[in-house]
Amino acid sequence: MNRRLWHLITGLLTPAWLLLTLIAVLIHRFIPVAPWLMVHLLFLGAVSTAILVWSQHFADTLLRHPAPGGRVSLGARLGAHTLGAVLVITGIVGGWWPVVLAGGILVGTNALAHALLLFRQSRGALPGRFAPLVRYYIAAGIALAIGVTLGVLMARTDIDGESAERMYIAHIGFNLLGWVGLTVISTVALLWPTVLHARVQTTRASARGTLPLFLAGLAVLGIGLLIDQRLVAAAGVLLYLVSLGLVLVEAVRLARQSPAVTFAGWSIGAALTWFFACVLGFGLIVTFAPSWVAATDRLGQLVPVFAVGFAAQILLGALSYLVPVVLGGGPSVSKATAALLDRGALFRVIVVNVGLVLYLMPVPSLVKVTVSLLVVGTLASFLVLMPRALRQNRRLRQATDATAPPAPRIAAAPSRRTGATITAVGALLLAVSLGIAMDPAAAGIASGGASADRVSTGHTTTVDVVMKNTRFSPDTIEVPVGDTLVINLTNDDEMVHNLVLATGVVSGSVAPGTSRQVDAGIVGADVEGWCSIAGHKVLGMVLTVVAVGAEPQSGDDSPAMDHGSAPAGGASSAADDLDLMREPDADFVARDPALGAAEAETVHTLTMRVEDVETEVSPGVTQTLWTFNGTAPGPTLHGKVGDVFDITFVNDGSIEHSIDFHAGALAPDRPMRSINPGESLTYRFTATRSGIWLYHCGTMPMSVHMANGMFGAVIIDPPGLSAVDREYVLVQSELYLGAQGGEADADKVAAQFPDLVVFNGIANQYGARPLTAKAGEKVRIWVLDAGPNVGSSFHVVGGQFDTVFKEGDYLLRDGGSTGTGGSQVLDLAVAQGGFVELTFPEAGSYPFVSHIMSDAEKGARGVVLVSP
Repeated sequence: MNRRLWHLITGLLTPAWLLLTLIAVLIHRFIPVAPWLMVHLLFLGAVSTAILVWSQHFADTLLRHPAPGGRVSLGARLGAHTLGAVLVITGIVGGWWPVVLAGGILVGTNALAHALLLFRQSRGALPGRFAPLVRYYIAAGIALAIGVTLGVLMARTDIDGESAERMYIAHIGFNLLGWVGLTVISTVALLWPTVLHARVQTTRASARGTLPLFLAGLAVLGIGLLIDQRLVAAAGVLLYLVSLGLVLVEAVRLARQSPAVTFAGWSIGAALTWFFACVLGFGLIVTFAPSWVAATDRLGQLVPVFAVGFAAQILLGALSYLVPVVLGGGPSVSKATAALLDRGALFRVIVVNVGLVLYLMPVPSLVKVTVSLLVVGTLASFLVLMPRALRQNRRLRQATDATAPPAPRIAAAPSRRTGATITAVGALLLAVSLGIAMDPAAAGIASGGASADRVSTGHTTTVDVVMKNTRFSPDTIEVPVGDTLVINLTNDDEMVHNLVLATGVVSGSVAPGTSRQVDAGIVGADVEGWCSIAGHKVLGMVLTVVAVGAEPQSGDDSPAMDHGSAPAGGASSAADDLDLMREPDADFVARDPALGAAEAETVHTLTMRVEDVETEVSPGVTQTLWTFNGTAPGPTLHGKVGDVFDITFVNDGSIEHSIDFHAGALAPDRPMRSINPGESLTYRFTATRSGIWLYHCGTMPMSVHMANGMFGAVIIDPPGLSAVDREYVLVQSELYLGAQGGEADADKVAAQFPDLVVFNGIANQYGARPLTAKAGEKVRIWVLDAGPNVGSSFHVVGGQFDTVFKEGDYLLRDGGSTGTGGSQVLDLAVAQGGFVELTFPEAGSYPFVSHIMSDAEKGARGVVLVSP
């Protein structure tokens, strides 16, 4: 196999991993453990493959001594790493720890073998100015082996608490700062001046003492995490940062002498900047986070920045420069290939880096979505340019014309740079505008303000208001009548808030730790304000503007109206459109209540994603529910005692949410914490006790979050559970209707006055689409009362229960001690559950209801249709 073909084949592995990463990004809503998967496809797949290939290539160049085993050895290492990475990713996605273990052992052992072969290669080489750079690759391989070991241990389900948090931080440190960071530092020491066409006689990275300082930083970081000393760990990051700063100072000096003019130069330069910023952020988080739990959470948010800002850009920049060099074909062919890979260079770099900065700013969540899609699409353009460059290179090399094609200029003319900059800025503005257009209120765009009939004094009153502990402070503002009121809002709470005034002024969402100025217009009378995020007003987030000197007003003339959490100006309730006798449309499909058998696997891996979904809850009545995986109730989880549930909780909603599984016993501090839109967390618990358990959102006001759809069931089969012919699940809950298409009415929730009481989220759905059974069959019906306020008394009209299981034990089993005992209802308080078993004696329609009859008349009823 010739040199060019070898490099072509091995070089295609990295783009293949990049393509898989792109696919995972595009479909991440539909795959389990999506955040973990996207990061590891990039780092364990694309980046690590590139490191194995290029570290060996640079070692061969620097040492001028053949590697043991040559291409065969490198091919074996690439194969072993690829197989190991596939096993790790498959094992995590499938929840199979032995597969993860096998893959981790293969990846770690292969990394040590890579380091050992480089060490042997360097021992036989002649001394050289830059030969010490190979030692970075050796150290990086050892760091990967440590990082992979930590990762495999983290995948075990019996490691939890602070040990798991410290292990996660060490995993990030050794993999990102060690394996990736040390390799990049060594490679860029020579690649950077080569890309810039700058002369270099020596490098700081190869100087005596630089690598030991990096290694000392990693070692101190590891020791600090091992002995549970955060300041020691922070000192380790500081040592690493100091040595990185020394190396980057030299890189900056070279860039000033010979500025970058190509995509490779700009991309690598931007990547190094993000690398320094990420290491600095790593150190600040470890130093100042209030706990290991908080540090882990914040580092989890830093990893995507490291992935896009540093890893993706350094990888694409290096490939853009190295691919034409490796393919060869002569200077003119290489330059033509490089020019194709350089298409839209400045546009791509600006969009990626400015887009990433925008993403990190406290902008509305939909703006983050549109900007991130633009950034991902821009990065993905490399996957289009690279195959075109390969084809062009092959075509030019095969040309029979002896005259080489003219070499295009790589540097863009000033006018073209200006055009690229304007285009990039325009694309970013379009993405931001699209995000704002989809959610104008979150950006503070709303009508209202000064009224034409108010006499202005020409004076402005400015007031600072702090939002904390779900309160406005101060909660009363006195303003002279006729003054223009400007409110400086600061959110010192841990959740998103906003301010809505009865005049129609809307602040838009104010993220934690940020501020926003609100022009309330001319004050002519007392005005009420509130936080319109569902339930916050009920919790006391009310602000009163008192117009000092205003004439007293009465009745509806005053703008100080109580609009609750409805839009300014009020809105009618969807309850006005209720018709509980109305039949659903012919194409209506009820939620499938059937419960399948518990899976044989002992580890259940699932992504639980919050989504705002408009749902028809009764014929002709819709509400925008906050759902788990698109439905309310959320998916029913089913397992056995001893099973482990590994949940990735992702908030793709519009406000802060959390999740609480009653089926697991563990400290709630980290897994049950509230997270903002766009964030995720891992929730792992072991089912140690049987029964039907509630899970729900625990963010305050919890009643409103649950009333708006955030609940579901976990069924853990009791040992020795008898076989039945049919098994169903019914989750009872209440709906407190807001406006058509709107969210729950928080005032109704607080008053505990539901408009609907339903089974599985929709009123009377099983009256129109009955459950089915056959006469003589044994049927088990699991029932859970999710509430949030109303209990249940489950009854099947015409049926008698011979078995009743409630809250973990049998109240009646197979007729009880007499053999003839029966039960007529399963009574449940809110958050309780159980099951009943019965046999239908003959064919017919058997209604089932909550025997709290007014609730049955509000929709908590259905039918079991029994055939002969």
